[in-house]
Amino acid sequence: MECLFLAAINTVTDIGPIIVIGVGAYLAISGSITVGTLAAFVGYLELLFGPLRRLVASFTTLTQSFASMDRVFQLIDEDYDIKNGVGAQPIEIKQGRIDIDHVSFQYNDNEAPILKDINLSIEKGETVAFVGMSGGGKSTLINLIPRFYDVTSGQILIDGHNIKDFLTGSLRNQIGLVQQDNILFSDTVKENILLGRPTATDEEVVEAAKMANAHDFIMNLPQGYDTEVGERGVKLSGGQKQRLSIARIFLNNPPILILDEATSALDLESESIIQEALDVLSKDRTTLIVAHRLSTITHADKIVVIENGHIVETGTHRELIAKQGAYEHLYSIQNL
Repeated sequence: MECLFLAAINTVTDIGPIIVIGVGAYLAISGSITVGTLAAFVGYLELLFGPLRRLVASFTTLTQSFASMDRVFQLIDEDYDIKNGVGAQPIEIKQGRIDIDHVSFQYNDNEAPILKDINLSIEKGETVAFVGMSGGGKSTLINLIPRFYDVTSGQILIDGHNIKDFLTGSLRNQIGLVQQDNILFSDTVKENILLGRPTATDEEVVEAAKMANAHDFIMNLPQGYDTEVGERGVKLSGGQKQRLSIARIFLNNPPILILDEATSALDLESESIIQEALDVLSKDRTTLIVAHRLSTITHADKIVVIENGHIVETGTHRELIAKQGAYEHLYSIQNL
């Protein structure tokens, strides 16, 4: 009915003036009305049809808005896959020690486990890299730490406490995450960085950008920190978007950092700039790295090799090269 109503209004406003002018011209020629009367009538007609057209446009916009609201409310009402447990408390991570205790994970009961009985301890301030062939379970494992998924069995402890005992929002706010494709919103550079800590001052935003090697390119943008980045940062390059995401984390200053293929989609020049910022960012904080380019993780305190859901090797770069096992094989392939 609404569509028919709108179609009828549009038809009247489009065809009506043509009919009126045609009939009026005939009457004017036949002497029934004067040309001035016809002109006045056409003017009054436009005064009537103008608001009608705007009413139709407003009604169309309103209808679209209601449809969008329905989709938004459906999303808001959607049940979370990960829910806070009874008695969950806010978390304050003081050390950043992580213990992965007999953890297994599968997406559903009909699929084979992705991770199988993983045991690993990560000390405060330690940099640990996870490597292995694609599909081995590296990204899945680190996604369990901020509770993007829950373990199927076993437990993950931070500073000796099960992460299920903490409010998920509080937990995730204290874990910095840099991914291959980070989300930027259709807003200014400054507002996107402020997502790390909305109460930060302008001076703190600039300092975070400098730490992320982003300040110089920001100042070359048309409006500097007030430049609109476009939907998902479309006006920026991949390297620039990564640096804004890193600046956001510098501003938040979380005790735990996760780098999931953070530089894999970048050219060598951008990778070098961002790797320098990441090295500064990871200093003195617990850092977990997933990387395919093994040259970027040789400095790690510990390298964990995962194959088919199992940890098959653990050690430093030198130790694993000396073992001539799975890691040495991967490293040799990349350095041919």
